[in-house]
Order: sequence, then structure tokens, then C-alpha cells
Amino acid sequence: MAEADRMPDLSVSEDMSKAIGIPPREMTPNVRKAIVRLLDELERLRVELSETRSRIEYLERLADQDALAPVANRRAFMRELGRTIAYSSRHKIDSCVVYFDLNKMKHINDRYGHAVGDAALLHVASILLKRVRNSDLIGRLGGDEFGLIMPNSDREGAVAKATRIAQEIGAMPIAVEGRPLMVDGEHIHIAVSFGVHHVAAEDDATSALAKADKAMYVHKRRGTSA
Repeated sequence: MAEADRMPDLSVSEDMSKAIGIPPREMTPNVRKAIVRLLDELERLRVELSETRSRIEYLERLADQDALAPVANRRAFMRELGRTIAYSSRHKIDSCVVYFDLNKMKHINDRYGHAVGDAALLHVASILLKRVRNSDLIGRLGGDEFGLIMPNSDREGAVAKATRIAQEIGAMPIAVEGRPLMVDGEHIHIAVSFGVHHVAAEDDATSALAKADKAMYVHKRRGTSA
């Protein structure tokens, strides 16, 4: 056995010595064992690092997602709106932000309860997610308010899209998991108002959203949205 320890496997030693730069004559069995242990430890650390990165990415996604609806939260929405404004200004392209407000949510919560109110929010989020492009971003801005970022879209196109979405939301009864919700034998509907702002170079995320919000309120009082 002692003799075997003094006679290393030259083929393995040569391959390993080339890989790590140790002369073959120094690749004794003990050195090889130490290197194998080190490589095993490095592999274990690589796996742990990969798992840690996956957990971090998962936590980052959670940090960006709204607590109720599967859309961005306000913090993530504002961050992406700022990026969209900068990109649009730099490349001189049209982009818009749309502000949606659910009408009479207090009435729904008071009459039917907050569970139905939550269903209304999820209903609106579901329709928004189905009707926008992959490049668009939806966020929940507050209790009953949603935002939509539309890169590469002019104001006319954004208004047309938002109008169709608002009409669909108003026409369809609130649904839970695809099934219309009924309370006391009746379907419940929710209407939305919206305002559109075409972002400009002088905007930042806060001012752009405020302008879309103002447009929503102006047209909500008039009974129209644009």
C-alpha cells in the first residue's frame, strides 16, 4: 500500500497537473486527494451561490409585485416609468402613461364587503393583463388605481387602447377565477375612468403620473375619459 502511494496514476496526474499547473512529479496521491476535496468544495459553493442568486431573484420579484394583484407595485411602476421617460427622450420616440381609476369602489366595499372589492381589483387587473402588449407594464398605484406604461405608443393609440379596455371592464361582470360573481342573485359590474399623458422630455415619473391622474379626473367629471 505504501508503494502504491508512491506510484501515482500518471495519466490522471498529468491531466490534473496541466489543468492546475502543478508539475506531474509533485502530483502525489495525497496532493490529488487534497485537490479533489478542494474541487468538491468549489462545486458545493457554486451550487450554493446559484441557489442564493435564485432566491434573491425571487425575493426581488416579490418586492416588485403588488400584494394583491399579479402586477407591479407602485415602487416598481414608478421606477420603470422613469426609465421609459429617459428612453423615450433619448431615442425620440412616443410613449404614454395611462391612469385608471375604479368608479364607486367605496359603494362596492360598503354594500358587498371587501372580499368583493378585492375581486373587483383582480378582475380589472386580469383584463388589463390580457389586453396589453408584452412591452407594456401594469402597476397598482393605490387602493383602486392602476397605471399602464405604453412605450412606443402615441397619444391617439394609447387613448384608443385604454377606451377598449375600459369598455370591456364595464361590460363584463366581476369574475372570480373566470366565473362571473353573483351576490343576492345579481352580477356585479365595475366601471373605470382613465386619463392619458404623452410623456415629454421635461417629465419625471412623478410629474408624468400626476398629469395622467389630472387628465383622468377632468374627464371623469365630464363623464368621459381621455
